Amino acid sequence: MKAVVFRGVGDIRLEEVPEPQIQDPTDAIVRITASAICGTDLHMVRGTMAMMEPGTILGHEGVGIVEELGPGVRNLNEGDRVVIPSTIACGYCSYCRAGYYAQCDNANPNGMRAGTAFFGGPKMTGPFHGLQAEKARIPYANFGLVRLPDHVTDDQAILLSDVFPTGYFGADLAEVSQGDTVAVFGCGPVGQFAIAGARLMEAGRVFAIDQIADRLETAKGQGAEVIDFSAEDPVEVILELTGGIGVDRVIEAVGVDAEMPHSGPAAKKAEKKKKQYQREVEEIVDKSNPEGDVWKPGDAPTQALSWAVESLAKAGTLAIIGVYPETVRFFPIGKAMAKNITVQMGNCNHRRYIPTLVELAANGTVDPTEILTRVEPLTSVIEAYKAFDTRQPGWLKVELIP
Repeated sequence: MKAVVFRGVGDIRLEEVPEPQIQDPTDAIVRITASAICGTDLHMVRGTMAMMEPGTILGHEGVGIVEELGPGVRNLNEGDRVVIPSTIACGYCSYCRAGYYAQCDNANPNGMRAGTAFFGGPKMTGPFHGLQAEKARIPYANFGLVRLPDHVTDDQAILLSDVFPTGYFGADLAEVSQGDTVAVFGCGPVGQFAIAGARLMEAGRVFAIDQIADRLETAKGQGAEVIDFSAEDPVEVILELTGGIGVDRVIEAVGVDAEMPHSGPAAKKAEKKKKQYQREVEEIVDKSNPEGDVWKPGDAPTQALSWAVESLAKAGTLAIIGVYPETVRFFPIGKAMAKNITVQMGNCNHRRYIPTLVELAANGTVDPTEILTRVEPLTSVIEAYKAFDTRQPGWLKVELIP
Protein backbone atom coordinates (compact mmCIF):
# COMPACT_ATOMS: atom_id res chain seq x y z
CA MET A 1 0.00 0.00 0.00
CA LYS A 2 1.04 3.64 -0.40
CA ALA A 3 1.93 5.77 2.63
CA VAL A 4 3.72 9.01 3.50
CA VAL A 5 6.96 7.99 5.21
CA PHE A 6 9.38 10.07 7.30
CA ARG A 7 12.98 9.47 6.26
CA GLY A 8 14.70 12.39 7.97
CA VAL A 9 14.34 16.08 8.75
CA GLY A 10 13.07 17.70 5.56
CA ASP A 11 12.78 14.31 3.86
CA ILE A 12 9.35 12.69 3.47
CA ARG A 13 8.40 10.30 0.69
CA LEU A 14 5.35 8.56 -0.75
CA GLU A 15 6.35 4.89 -0.63
CA GLU A 16 5.04 1.38 -0.98
CA VAL A 17 4.93 -0.20 2.49
CA PRO A 18 3.55 -3.48 3.92
CA GLU A 19 -0.12 -3.51 4.87
CA PRO A 20 -0.82 -3.37 8.64
CA GLN A 21 -1.79 -6.50 10.56
CA ILE A 22 -3.81 -7.21 13.70
CA GLN A 23 -1.34 -7.45 16.62
CA ASP A 24 -3.52 -7.26 19.73
CA PRO A 25 -7.08 -8.43 20.49
CA THR A 26 -8.46 -4.86 20.59
CA ASP A 27 -6.88 -3.81 17.28
CA ALA A 28 -8.74 -2.91 14.10
CA ILE A 29 -7.54 -2.44 10.55
CA VAL A 30 -9.18 0.58 8.94
CA ARG A 31 -9.14 1.38 5.24
CA ILE A 32 -8.48 5.10 5.19
CA THR A 33 -10.88 7.13 3.05
CA ALA A 34 -9.61 10.55 4.16
CA SER A 35 -6.59 11.87 6.06
CA ALA A 36 -5.12 15.34 6.43
CA ILE A 37 -1.98 17.41 6.98
CA CYS A 38 -1.71 19.09 10.38
CA GLY A 39 0.63 21.73 11.72
CA THR A 40 1.91 19.13 14.19
CA ASP A 41 3.13 17.04 11.25
CA LEU A 42 5.35 19.97 10.32
CA HIS A 43 7.08 19.81 13.72
CA MET A 44 8.42 16.38 12.77
CA VAL A 45 9.33 17.33 9.22
CA ARG A 46 11.11 20.52 10.33
CA GLY A 47 12.88 18.82 13.22
CA THR A 48 11.38 21.01 15.95
CA MET A 49 10.01 17.80 17.49
CA ALA A 50 12.96 15.45 17.87
CA MET A 51 13.41 11.66 17.96
CA MET A 52 11.40 10.83 14.87
CA GLU A 53 12.33 7.33 13.71
CA PRO A 54 13.02 6.98 9.98
CA GLY A 55 10.42 4.74 8.37
CA THR A 56 7.52 6.02 10.49
CA ILE A 57 4.30 6.67 8.54
CA LEU A 58 3.12 10.22 9.18
CA GLY A 59 -0.33 11.62 9.94
CA HIS A 60 -2.69 11.56 12.91
CA GLU A 61 -6.03 12.51 11.33
CA GLY A 62 -8.15 9.86 9.72
CA VAL A 63 -11.58 8.67 8.61
CA GLY A 64 -12.19 5.24 7.18
CA ILE A 65 -14.03 1.93 6.98
CA VAL A 66 -13.34 -0.97 9.32
CA GLU A 67 -11.91 -3.90 7.35
CA GLU A 68 -10.79 -6.27 10.11
CA LEU A 69 -11.37 -6.56 13.86
CA GLY A 70 -9.49 -8.25 16.66
CA PRO A 71 -11.46 -10.66 18.87
CA GLY A 72 -11.59 -8.11 21.71
CA VAL A 73 -13.53 -5.53 19.70
CA ARG A 74 -17.17 -6.20 20.59
CA ASN A 75 -18.86 -2.91 19.63
CA LEU A 76 -17.97 -2.54 15.95
CA ASN A 77 -18.59 -4.46 12.74
CA GLU A 78 -16.58 -4.79 9.59
CA GLY A 79 -17.88 -2.18 7.17
CA ASP A 80 -18.53 0.45 9.87
CA ARG A 81 -17.52 3.95 8.91
CA VAL A 82 -15.49 5.62 11.65
CA VAL A 83 -13.48 8.67 12.68
CA ILE A 84 -10.12 8.00 14.32
CA PRO A 85 -9.09 10.14 17.33
CA SER A 86 -5.55 11.47 16.92
CA THR A 87 -4.48 10.45 20.42
CA ILE A 88 -4.65 6.84 21.57
CA ALA A 89 -6.35 5.75 24.80
CA CYS A 90 -7.22 2.43 26.44
CA GLY A 91 -10.53 3.58 27.95
CA TYR A 92 -10.11 1.76 31.28
CA CYS A 93 -7.15 3.22 33.23
CA SER A 94 -7.74 5.85 35.93
CA TYR A 95 -6.81 8.70 33.60
CA CYS A 96 -9.16 7.56 30.85
CA ARG A 97 -11.96 7.09 33.37
CA ALA A 98 -11.41 10.70 34.47
CA GLY A 99 -11.50 11.95 30.88
CA TYR A 100 -7.73 12.60 30.56
CA TYR A 101 -7.42 10.35 27.52
CA ALA A 102 -4.23 12.05 26.31
CA GLN A 103 -2.52 10.84 29.51
CA CYS A 104 -3.59 7.20 29.25
CA ASP A 105 -1.44 4.89 31.39
CA ASN A 106 -1.51 2.02 28.88
CA ALA A 107 -1.45 3.40 25.35
CA ASN A 108 2.18 4.51 25.23
CA PRO A 109 4.52 1.48 25.17
CA ASN A 110 7.31 3.65 26.63
CA GLY A 111 5.64 3.47 30.04
CA MET A 112 3.03 5.07 32.28
CA ARG A 113 4.91 8.38 32.59
CA ALA A 114 5.88 8.63 28.92
CA GLY A 115 3.01 10.96 28.06
CA THR A 116 0.63 11.16 25.13
CA ALA A 117 0.55 8.42 22.50
CA PHE A 118 -0.55 9.50 19.04
CA PHE A 119 -0.36 8.33 15.46
CA GLY A 120 2.62 9.26 13.29
CA GLY A 121 4.67 10.77 16.10
CA PRO A 122 8.24 10.49 17.44
CA LYS A 123 9.78 7.73 19.53
CA MET A 124 8.51 9.07 22.85
CA THR A 125 4.90 8.87 21.64
CA GLY A 126 5.04 5.17 20.77
CA PRO A 127 5.85 5.34 18.00
CA PHE A 128 2.76 4.29 16.07
CA HIS A 129 2.50 4.34 12.30
CA GLY A 130 0.27 7.19 11.15
CA LEU A 131 -2.81 7.66 9.03
CA GLN A 132 -1.50 9.24 5.82
CA ALA A 133 -1.79 5.85 4.20
CA GLU A 134 -4.24 3.55 2.46
CA LYS A 135 -4.75 1.47 5.62
CA ALA A 136 -3.88 1.75 9.30
CA ARG A 137 -3.74 -0.40 12.41
CA ILE A 138 -5.76 1.18 15.23
CA PRO A 139 -4.88 0.07 18.80
CA TYR A 140 -7.66 0.04 21.40
CA ALA A 141 -10.19 0.30 18.57
CA ASN A 142 -12.94 -0.95 20.87
CA PHE A 143 -12.72 2.38 22.71
CA GLY A 144 -11.10 4.80 20.30
CA LEU A 145 -13.05 4.48 17.07
CA VAL A 146 -16.23 6.54 16.85
CA ARG A 147 -18.91 5.38 14.41
CA LEU A 148 -20.16 8.03 11.98
CA PRO A 149 -23.74 8.70 10.85
CA ASP A 150 -24.25 8.31 7.10
CA HIS A 151 -25.06 12.00 6.61
CA VAL A 152 -21.77 13.22 8.16
CA THR A 153 -19.44 13.39 5.17
CA ASP A 154 -15.76 12.47 5.06
CA ASP A 155 -14.97 16.15 4.48
CA GLN A 156 -16.71 16.98 7.76
CA ALA A 157 -15.45 13.97 9.67
CA ILE A 158 -11.75 14.46 8.91
CA LEU A 159 -11.92 17.75 10.80
CA LEU A 160 -13.38 15.92 13.81
CA SER A 161 -10.33 13.67 14.14
CA ASP A 162 -8.03 16.36 15.57
CA VAL A 163 -8.33 20.07 14.74
CA PHE A 164 -11.95 20.67 15.80
CA PRO A 165 -11.62 18.72 19.08
CA THR A 166 -8.32 20.50 19.83
CA GLY A 167 -9.77 23.96 19.22
CA TYR A 168 -12.85 23.11 21.29
CA PHE A 169 -10.56 21.73 24.01
CA GLY A 170 -8.75 25.09 24.01
CA ALA A 171 -11.98 26.95 24.66
CA ASP A 172 -12.85 24.44 27.39
CA LEU A 173 -9.41 24.81 29.03
CA ALA A 174 -9.78 28.59 28.90
CA GLU A 175 -13.03 28.24 30.84
CA VAL A 176 -14.95 30.32 28.30
CA SER A 177 -18.45 31.12 29.51
CA GLN A 178 -21.37 33.28 28.47
CA GLY A 179 -20.39 36.88 27.76
CA ASP A 180 -16.62 36.38 28.05
CA THR A 181 -14.19 38.35 25.92
CA VAL A 182 -11.70 35.94 24.34
CA ALA A 183 -8.47 36.37 22.36
CA VAL A 184 -7.23 33.56 20.10
CA PHE A 185 -3.56 33.83 19.14
CA GLY A 186 -2.96 31.94 15.89
CA CYS A 187 -5.63 31.50 13.24
CA GLY A 188 -4.54 28.25 11.66
CA PRO A 189 -7.02 25.36 11.62
CA VAL A 190 -6.87 24.80 15.38
CA GLY A 191 -7.20 28.52 16.07
CA GLN A 192 -10.23 28.70 13.77
CA PHE A 193 -11.90 25.91 15.72
CA ALA A 194 -10.92 27.58 19.00
CA ILE A 195 -12.92 30.58 17.73
CA ALA A 196 -15.81 28.25 16.86
CA GLY A 197 -15.53 26.59 20.28
CA ALA A 198 -15.61 29.95 22.06
CA ARG A 199 -18.72 30.89 20.07
CA LEU A 200 -20.40 27.59 20.98
CA MET A 201 -19.66 28.40 24.63
CA GLU A 202 -21.41 31.75 24.16
CA ALA A 203 -18.42 34.09 24.32
CA GLY A 204 -19.45 37.73 24.00
CA ARG A 205 -16.51 38.87 21.85
CA VAL A 206 -13.65 37.03 20.17
CA PHE A 207 -10.42 38.63 18.95
CA ALA A 208 -8.37 36.71 16.37
CA ILE A 209 -4.66 37.51 16.08
CA ASP A 210 -2.50 36.47 13.12
CA GLN A 211 -0.64 38.05 10.19
CA ILE A 212 -1.78 35.85 7.30
CA ALA A 213 -4.52 37.56 5.33
CA ASP A 214 -6.68 34.56 4.38
CA ARG A 215 -6.61 33.22 7.94
CA LEU A 216 -7.76 36.57 9.28
CA GLU A 217 -10.53 36.67 6.66
CA THR A 218 -11.71 33.21 7.71
CA ALA A 219 -11.75 34.33 11.35
CA LYS A 220 -13.69 37.45 10.41
CA GLY A 221 -16.20 35.20 8.64
CA GLN A 222 -16.83 33.57 12.03
CA GLY A 223 -17.57 36.96 13.55
CA ALA A 224 -14.18 37.47 15.23
CA GLU A 225 -12.60 40.91 15.52
CA VAL A 226 -9.30 40.49 13.68
CA ILE A 227 -5.88 41.92 14.53
CA ASP A 228 -2.93 41.74 12.10
CA PHE A 229 0.11 41.66 14.36
CA SER A 230 2.44 42.61 11.52
CA ALA A 231 0.58 45.93 11.16
CA GLU A 232 -0.13 46.80 14.79
CA ASP A 233 0.77 45.79 18.33
CA PRO A 234 -1.88 43.21 19.34
CA VAL A 235 -1.63 43.98 23.05
CA GLU A 236 -2.17 47.70 22.49
CA VAL A 237 -5.14 47.04 20.22
CA ILE A 238 -6.76 44.59 22.66
CA LEU A 239 -6.37 47.02 25.55
CA GLU A 240 -7.76 49.86 23.47
CA LEU A 241 -10.79 47.82 22.39
CA THR A 242 -11.52 46.58 25.92
CA GLY A 243 -11.32 49.92 27.70
CA GLY A 244 -7.89 49.13 29.12
CA ILE A 245 -9.12 45.99 30.91
CA GLY A 246 -7.85 43.23 28.64
CA VAL A 247 -9.59 39.97 27.74
CA ASP A 248 -11.08 37.43 30.14
CA ARG A 249 -9.65 34.42 28.32
CA VAL A 250 -6.77 33.74 25.93
CA ILE A 251 -6.31 30.64 23.80
CA GLU A 252 -2.73 30.27 22.55
CA ALA A 253 -3.04 28.11 19.43
CA VAL A 254 0.39 28.87 17.95
CA GLY A 255 3.14 26.81 19.57
CA VAL A 256 6.77 26.49 18.60
CA ASP A 257 6.28 27.41 14.94
CA ALA A 258 5.13 30.96 15.72
CA GLU A 259 6.33 33.75 13.44
CA MET A 260 7.58 37.23 14.26
CA PRO A 261 5.94 40.19 12.47
CA HIS A 262 7.06 40.29 8.84
CA SER A 263 7.73 43.98 8.38
CA GLY A 264 6.93 47.56 9.35
CA PRO A 265 6.69 49.22 12.79
CA ALA A 266 5.36 46.04 14.42
CA ALA A 267 8.45 44.10 13.33
CA LYS A 268 10.79 46.77 14.73
CA LYS A 269 8.90 46.86 18.01
CA ALA A 270 8.95 43.07 18.32
CA GLU A 271 12.69 43.01 17.66
CA LYS A 272 13.23 45.65 20.35
CA LYS A 273 11.20 43.62 22.86
CA LYS A 274 13.10 40.48 21.88
CA LYS A 275 16.42 42.11 22.73
CA GLN A 276 15.01 43.42 25.99
CA TYR A 277 13.81 39.96 27.04
CA GLN A 278 17.16 38.46 26.10
CA ARG A 279 19.09 40.98 28.18
CA GLU A 280 16.86 40.42 31.21
CA VAL A 281 17.24 36.63 31.46
CA GLU A 282 20.09 35.55 29.20
CA GLU A 283 22.55 35.23 32.07
CA ILE A 284 20.14 33.01 34.04
CA VAL A 285 19.40 30.83 31.03
CA ASP A 286 23.06 30.43 30.10
CA LYS A 287 24.05 29.46 33.66
CA SER A 288 21.26 26.91 33.99
CA ASN A 289 21.85 25.49 30.55
CA PRO A 290 25.51 25.73 29.46
CA GLU A 291 24.91 23.48 26.45
CA GLY A 292 22.66 26.17 24.98
CA ASP A 293 19.78 23.89 23.94
CA VAL A 294 17.06 26.28 25.16
CA TRP A 295 14.98 28.66 23.06
CA LYS A 296 16.02 32.18 24.04
CA PRO A 297 13.38 34.51 25.52
CA GLY A 298 11.81 36.81 22.99
CA ASP A 299 12.31 34.42 20.06
CA ALA A 300 9.25 33.71 17.94
CA PRO A 301 8.31 30.55 19.91
CA THR A 302 7.75 32.60 23.07
CA GLN A 303 6.38 35.83 21.58
CA ALA A 304 2.77 34.64 21.54
CA LEU A 305 3.01 33.60 25.20
CA SER A 306 4.25 37.05 26.15
CA TRP A 307 1.46 38.74 24.20
CA ALA A 308 -1.07 36.36 25.74
CA VAL A 309 -0.12 37.21 29.32
CA GLU A 310 0.08 40.94 28.58
CA SER A 311 -3.36 41.05 26.92
CA LEU A 312 -5.19 39.17 29.70
CA ALA A 313 -7.28 40.97 32.27
CA LYS A 314 -6.41 40.47 35.93
CA ALA A 315 -7.54 37.03 37.14
CA GLY A 316 -7.97 35.89 33.53
CA THR A 317 -7.36 32.39 32.16
CA LEU A 318 -4.72 31.35 29.62
CA ALA A 319 -5.14 28.07 27.71
CA ILE A 320 -2.07 26.82 25.81
CA ILE A 321 -2.83 24.27 23.11
CA GLY A 322 -0.02 25.18 20.71
CA VAL A 323 2.66 22.46 20.67
CA TYR A 324 6.03 23.15 22.32
CA PRO A 325 9.06 20.83 22.61
CA GLU A 326 10.72 20.39 26.01
CA THR A 327 13.55 22.74 24.99
CA VAL A 328 11.20 25.73 25.25
CA ARG A 329 11.60 26.74 28.89
CA PHE A 330 10.74 30.41 29.01
CA PHE A 331 7.44 31.78 30.25
CA PRO A 332 6.64 35.26 31.68
CA ILE A 333 5.76 33.78 35.06
CA GLY A 334 6.37 36.94 37.07
CA LYS A 335 3.86 38.97 35.10
CA ALA A 336 1.35 36.09 35.11
CA MET A 337 1.65 35.70 38.88
CA ALA A 338 1.31 39.44 39.51
CA LYS A 339 -2.01 39.39 37.61
CA ASN A 340 -3.40 36.24 39.32
CA ILE A 341 -3.64 34.50 35.97
CA THR A 342 -4.76 30.87 35.74
CA VAL A 343 -2.75 28.83 33.19
CA GLN A 344 -3.97 25.54 31.77
CA MET A 345 -2.37 23.58 28.95
CA GLY A 346 -1.86 20.19 27.42
CA ASN A 347 -2.59 17.75 24.64
CA CYS A 348 -6.19 17.34 23.60
CA ASN A 349 -8.26 14.50 25.07
CA HIS A 350 -9.78 13.87 21.65
CA ARG A 351 -12.00 10.92 22.55
CA ARG A 352 -13.71 13.08 25.19
CA TYR A 353 -14.99 15.62 22.65
CA ILE A 354 -15.43 13.75 19.37
CA PRO A 355 -18.88 12.19 20.06
CA THR A 356 -20.30 15.62 20.95
CA LEU A 357 -18.78 17.23 17.86
CA VAL A 358 -20.04 14.43 15.61
CA GLU A 359 -23.54 15.16 16.91
CA LEU A 360 -23.12 18.92 16.29
CA ALA A 361 -22.04 18.19 12.72
CA ALA A 362 -24.86 15.69 12.23
CA ASN A 363 -27.60 18.04 13.40
CA GLY A 364 -26.26 21.01 11.43
CA THR A 365 -25.24 23.13 14.42
CA VAL A 366 -21.77 23.49 12.90
CA ASP A 367 -20.30 22.78 9.48
CA PRO A 368 -16.59 22.00 9.99
CA THR A 369 -15.90 22.15 6.23
CA GLU A 370 -15.90 25.95 6.33
CA ILE A 371 -12.26 25.57 7.41
CA LEU A 372 -11.37 22.97 4.75
CA THR A 373 -9.71 24.79 1.84
CA ARG A 374 -7.93 22.04 -0.17
CA VAL A 375 -8.66 18.42 -1.05
CA GLU A 376 -5.70 16.70 -2.69
CA PRO A 377 -4.95 13.12 -3.78
CA LEU A 378 -2.40 11.26 -1.66
CA THR A 379 -0.22 11.08 -4.75
CA SER A 380 0.26 14.88 -4.56
CA VAL A 381 1.20 14.83 -0.88
CA ILE A 382 4.77 16.14 -1.22
CA GLU A 383 3.64 19.24 -3.10
CA ALA A 384 0.79 19.67 -0.61
CA TYR A 385 3.21 19.56 2.32
CA LYS A 386 5.37 22.23 0.70
CA ALA A 387 2.42 24.56 0.11
CA PHE A 388 1.05 24.00 3.62
CA ASP A 389 4.48 24.42 5.22
CA THR A 390 5.01 27.81 3.57
CA ARG A 391 1.47 28.96 4.43
CA GLN A 392 0.50 29.60 0.85
CA PRO A 393 -2.82 31.45 0.34
CA GLY A 394 -5.72 29.01 0.18
CA TRP A 395 -3.88 26.23 2.04
CA LEU A 396 -5.46 26.66 5.49
CA LYS A 397 -6.46 23.00 5.90
CA VAL A 398 -5.58 20.16 3.54
CA GLU A 399 -7.47 16.89 3.21
CA LEU A 400 -5.73 13.93 1.56
CA ILE A 401 -7.65 11.27 -0.36
CA PRO A 402 -5.88 7.88 -0.76
